[in-house]
Amino acid sequence: MRDRIGSILVESVEPEIDAGRHPAKRILGEQVQVRADILKEGHDLLRAVVRWRQVRPTPLPANGWKEAPMHLLGNDRWQGNFLLPRLGRYVFAIEAWPDVFATWCSELERRIAAGQEIRSELIEGAALLQEVASRAGSDRLDAERLRRAAEELPRQSAAEALLVVRDPELLELSSKYPDRSSAGRYDRELEIIADRPRAMAGSWYELFPRSCSPVPGRHGTFQDCEAVLPDIQNLGFDVLYLPPIHPIGSTGRKGRENAPRARPEDVGSPWAIGTAEGGHKSVHPELGTLEDFKRFVRVASERGIEVALDLAFQCSPDHPYIREHPEWFSWRPDGTLKTAENPPKRYQDIVNFDFTGPARESLWQELKSIVLFWIDVGVKIFRVDNPHTKPLPFWAWLIPEVQNQHADVIFLAEAFTRPKMMNALAKVGFTQSYTYFTWRNFKHELEEYFRELTQGPEAEYMRGNLWPATPDILPEFLQQGGKAAFKIRLFLAGTLLPSYGIYSGYEFCESAGIPGTEEFQNSEKYQLVHRDPRAPENIRSEIRALNAIRRSNPALQLYRNLTFHRADNDRVLFYSKITPNRANQLLIAVSLDPHAMQRTILEVPLQQLGIGHEETYQVHQLLTDRRTLWQGPRSEISLTPEQPAAIWSVLRFARRENSFDYFY
Repeated sequence: MRDRIGSILVESVEPEIDAGRHPAKRILGEQVQVRADILKEGHDLLRAVVRWRQVRPTPLPANGWKEAPMHLLGNDRWQGNFLLPRLGRYVFAIEAWPDVFATWCSELERRIAAGQEIRSELIEGAALLQEVASRAGSDRLDAERLRRAAEELPRQSAAEALLVVRDPELLELSSKYPDRSSAGRYDRELEIIADRPRAMAGSWYELFPRSCSPVPGRHGTFQDCEAVLPDIQNLGFDVLYLPPIHPIGSTGRKGRENAPRARPEDVGSPWAIGTAEGGHKSVHPELGTLEDFKRFVRVASERGIEVALDLAFQCSPDHPYIREHPEWFSWRPDGTLKTAENPPKRYQDIVNFDFTGPARESLWQELKSIVLFWIDVGVKIFRVDNPHTKPLPFWAWLIPEVQNQHADVIFLAEAFTRPKMMNALAKVGFTQSYTYFTWRNFKHELEEYFRELTQGPEAEYMRGNLWPATPDILPEFLQQGGKAAFKIRLFLAGTLLPSYGIYSGYEFCESAGIPGTEEFQNSEKYQLVHRDPRAPENIRSEIRALNAIRRSNPALQLYRNLTFHRADNDRVLFYSKITPNRANQLLIAVSLDPHAMQRTILEVPLQQLGIGHEETYQVHQLLTDRRTLWQGPRSEISLTPEQPAAIWSVLRFARRENSFDYFY
């Protein structure tokens, strides 16, 4: 080993979130592409590797550091890849060093080309090979090959020496046993999370179990929910999300339409959790028993549907926690409990925890135990209610604590709040996030926002889950646009990103809102709602078709492959979703006008599709099952309120004599 210091600089590493304070996110089995600027003074040739190991769940003895080579892209930019074979958290680092022998080979070639004397250089090269041989250790064959080359090198002519420095076997051997004593390293380890595929792609359906009864006015049960599973399966959903299923408090209970006083028959808001009958680890007695819920989760799984549960860390004034642990709550000077408020709104039926108070340690442990309880019951997906109203340090602690034991657990942040807070929640660990899609209606704002989500820095750590409406939000576009508006937002949500969801009733185009607000009339948050699954005014066939297309087209299951293209009509959005190997290529056009036909000329991205300028290719319109031949970079189309979207699968042809055959 030489007594010298290294002078290699490693910087501008990707992916890196906030100087390494937060992990980037990927999916199990995905190749992580690592890039960095690696440079050194002078003209030395460099070698670099990306090093990685799994750190959570608790690593196995075999999970030591592994390495993959990096290669030079140009302008001192290097790239290397490594695979994520198991769920959990990984760290990676970068190390680079001068390749002394390869540098010597390069210099010798230039000296020979310039007609310079090389005798001294040959002696130096022989010494370098001897050093490499000494590092070969117990591999006698490699060491002998290197020593033999070292002995022969000083006696060779310039022409013979050129053969040596161009010998790929010798260069490979010298790289196999490098001198890394003066290696340069990035000054920190960076973290990557490997989530399961459902963390990126899924079709969600939100259902209030208490509204599942086939008898109007009767409280639904988990058994009633089982009866609707075939219908949800038939629509093609793979995640069924339930609002809170716990006992509902009576103190401060809200009546219909959020009335501050409830009538005796009013069922209250399921987010007001807890009565003397139990709290966050209990189920509402009118829904059934915990065993009934376990059966429901099992039956849903048998149909390919995963049950997601609302995680609402708040209480009704009747929750047992308040009596058993008053130190977990905020109290006013007059000794009364402080209820949840967001002026002018007031939630008299809800009490918040004191997350940062003196008793925070025992509180946090108890809240973690709630998550672990439902995981043991069989729930692995949690939609977290209002996470932006709880401290970031709590989530930064809770989510890794849970995932260190259960790496397959998914947390969806329901946070319609300030952009930086939404980003911060994603950074500290939330697997998915609600988005501003609900309020993005115009072409320029959709393109700008989704470029930000899928191509900007946020794409490394924030995965959007698109919801056209929620029980809290009925946008103006849906209130005024009729059935066509529901179709438009459905097709946008289901094709722009790989995860989307609808709230029950969306398939029936429920659009009655309270004037001047985004609130539903007769909101299901405060009452039972009966829906007739046979109601004729619905878009069930469109939902079924979209989910079938999503399942059979891998391009729609990827996140960072969204590209917008030109359509000469500002009321038509045109974009593509293409797999990296081009095996699945989709072009998508959606009208943004629910009231009138829109014609436009599409600028087809032939180069991106790998199609020649004059080449004929076939497009298969998946929503109508119609096939058409297109040629050239432009295509004129029409979209109507009845059929406001088109999804084309692009098929190239290989020309053969008197026939066309599929190329792919």
